[in-house]
Amino acid sequence: MSETLDKCKKYKHDQLRDLLSQCTEGQRNMFNRMYGSIDTIKEDKIDWAIQQCERTLKKDHLHQK
Repeated sequence: MSETLDKCKKYKHDQLRDLLSQCTEGQRNMFNRMYGSIDTIKEDKIDWAIQQCERTLKKDHLHQK
């Protein structure tokens, strides 16, 4: 793999880690049941997982208002 693609992969994993850190424990547990973990998530699933986390956090934020 190229150095640039490695950096992109690391960036996505780092962003997903950040998003998950903002989720509740229950939401993180659901993520782990669906994807295993950030370290073992399949590369073709990471974009979808990021979108799911973003939607979850947005929904949670709207319910807090």
